Amino acid sequence: MNISIFDVLGPVMIGPSSSHTAGAQRIGKAMYMISGKEEIASVKFHLHGSFSHTLSGHGTDRALVAGLMGMDASDARIRNSLEIAREKGIDITFIPDDLGDVHPNTVKVIAVTKSGKTFTMIGSSVGGGEVEIVEINGTKTKSSGKFPSIIVNHIDRLGVISKISSILAHHEVNIVTMSNSREKKAGLATTMIETDHEIPMSVKDELEELDYVKQVVLVEKFA
Repeated sequence: MNISIFDVLGPVMIGPSSSHTAGAQRIGKAMYMISGKEEIASVKFHLHGSFSHTLSGHGTDRALVAGLMGMDASDARIRNSLEIAREKGIDITFIPDDLGDVHPNTVKVIAVTKSGKTFTMIGSSVGGGEVEIVEINGTKTKSSGKFPSIIVNHIDRLGVISKISSILAHHEVNIVTMSNSREKKAGLATTMIETDHEIPMSVKDELEELDYVKQVVLVEKFA
């Protein structure tokens, strides 16, 4: 197994803790990607476990907000991210919460964009700056952010996953992982795919033309 020096030392970052600072930044950055990089009007961070206890002491609050605004872990502006967010008019709320049987460093993010769209996400900082996104818009997922991904909300019906795969293949996008979940048979389902390459907008446009597809979200890699 190949191990990078960054797996040992952790990421290049601003802040005292790879779990509470760099990991938190990546969780915020995940929401930045999931919301389509839209400007955020308001955000609520529901903080679970140690995240709720080390919020300002380890810079978790500043890191989450910095990531939400698209900043990287090495960005010196992280120190002033709360002030920058206030200048942008972003309404920020931090809420200690019990999210159940999840990793101790977990946060649920509920963001509302200035265009009125609402996005939700649950992410965990699992150590060394590594993260795992376990839920997006109410759908269970498992994403490390190391690959570009596409999330397709669609009606559960025969052949949908095959059609999604064939569209990606037509655009020469190779699949790394794929997961699917559904509310009930013939109900709303979600397919999440991680890929080797950035996914062109033409894939999103083609999928959205299908009458059984409800929403398509492209997520750039954020880790």
